[in-house]
Amino acid sequence: MNRKIYNIVSFLIVVLLLSGCKSQNTTAAKHVKKITHIYLIGDSTMADYTGNYEPGKDYMKVRYPITGWGQVFQPFFAKDSLASLKPAISTDSLEIIDKAHGGRSTRTFFQEGRWREVYEHLQPGDYVIIQFGHNDSSEKHPERYVNIQGYKEFLRLFVTQTKQKGANPVILTPVARNYPWKDGKLENVHGEYSKAPIEIAKEMYVPYIDLNTLSMEYFTGKGQDFTTTHYFMNLPENVYEAYPKGQKDNTHFQPEGAKVVASIVYQEFKKIIKTQK
Repeated sequence: MNRKIYNIVSFLIVVLLLSGCKSQNTTAAKHVKKITHIYLIGDSTMADYTGNYEPGKDYMKVRYPITGWGQVFQPFFAKDSLASLKPAISTDSLEIIDKAHGGRSTRTFFQEGRWREVYEHLQPGDYVIIQFGHNDSSEKHPERYVNIQGYKEFLRLFVTQTKQKGANPVILTPVARNYPWKDGKLENVHGEYSKAPIEIAKEMYVPYIDLNTLSMEYFTGKGQDFTTTHYFMNLPENVYEAYPKGQKDNTHFQPEGAKVVASIVYQEFKKIIKTQK
């Protein structure tokens, strides 16, 4: 009899333990935080040069101060700012995943499997911010050049496949370069490559940010001298370890310039969110 009672008690203890585990798992599941991801796909002006951008290399020693605007985009989505994005974004947190990379056009970004990596991880409700054009338009670099028709086709592909996953595409025109200046005004260097993204966005009924125009206007307001020395990678000698001879670069940003561009994109993204159905 004692043996029988012992077996019954043992069985009940096991049942209670299993029930407790299940209850804990259920409770834990209820508290799993939901995250909205914003994927950034594009070129060097958008890239994040920290982390594993160049495996085995120290960013502060070999790259700094070059900064892509995507590198400084996450702070704009601090927890206390997420409330302003409701109801379009109602998750507990938001994570920027910057997949942009230097020298990539729409075609090479696709051919190298970089888009596939994004596509396979996309979840309903995520966003994909798309900014190309700098390298697509570079005829002197045939390994990356894409004519205007091809440029449009790859933009269509990114938009179509983003929608297939239930995610939200946002198209950007390429950010301005720091030339040409005429009569104190920064002018458009991108030609048809700044018009095509808008045409595709309207054709496919997706939101867009005319970053080319907005950044040109902002830089013009600051003036050529200030923009050149504070925003773009025009560096004096013997100041930065990565550039002992200095640098003259009117395409890529210093941290201050990257933050300015990231702020422009964030403010326009908020407007898109507010009008999103």
